[in-house]
Amino acid sequence: MVALRSLLVRTSITDLPVDDLESAIEKVQWYSQRWKIETFHKVLKSGCRAADAKLRTADRLTTLIAVLSIVAWRVFWLTMTYRAKPKASADTVFTATEIAILNQLASDPKEPPPRNIAYYLLAVAKLGSYLNRKNDGPPGNTVLWRGLSRLTDIHLEFELHQTSCG
Repeated sequence: MVALRSLLVRTSITDLPVDDLESAIEKVQWYSQRWKIETFHKVLKSGCRAADAKLRTADRLTTLIAVLSIVAWRVFWLTMTYRAKPKASADTVFTATEIAILNQLASDPKEPPPRNIAYYLLAVAKLGSYLNRKNDGPPGNTVLWRGLSRLTDIHLEFELHQTSCG
């Protein structure tokens, strides 16, 4: 146990007390979540551009960060859900209106779309300039942020058209 504690402290994983194996495992599990937290903050900072806000009061900044955190969480969650369960039903992550809009934008008249997360997330990524070339990796947070931003604009236009045209 002394060797494990020494390793954890020496490698700068933690300076918290590690008294037994269970405690060491707990610290390693905490550390394993670090990349998710850093990715979330990257989406918040780079995608949502929270640092660019010109708000002057703490109340306004707090409100902005709260709203942007929801947006950043959704982008991050969609990315992780796509990677973990691409064949899951799309209605677990998209609203019926979002699915209808994406069907209109991305549908192939020859083939009905599969109703899974992978299909619709790819459609969102394409709205964010994802090219989906043979050697491209899966869509990342930045591309999804841009795609969701465009989808939200289209969704708003759709809702405005629905209310004005009855």
